[in-house]
Amino acid sequence: MDLSLGRSHNSRYRLNGVMPVETLLLYYVVSLLAGLSLLAVYYELRRKRFEPARSEDHIFRCEKCAFVYTDDADVDRSRCPQCGTHNGVFKF
Repeated sequence: MDLSLGRSHNSRYRLNGVMPVETLLLYYVVSLLAGLSLLAVYYELRRKRFEPARSEDHIFRCEKCAFVYTDDADVDRSRCPQCGTHNGVFKF
């Protein structure tokens, strides 16, 4: 008498429909990793939205009064707003 109810003998599932423990663990790990990945993508997008945009301005430091200021990216020499001295771009 055949009690397989139409299933092959190589079926991974038992007659009562219970999944093997290995399959349940695999689903658990995959869903956990997918959830963590989605959370990481969400926080990365959120961080980029609130982070200030990088400025293309040049940084200048006055050689006379040591005042640090910025000016447009197309300017190679700039006048200090405090003392009026011309200064070159400050290199870090």
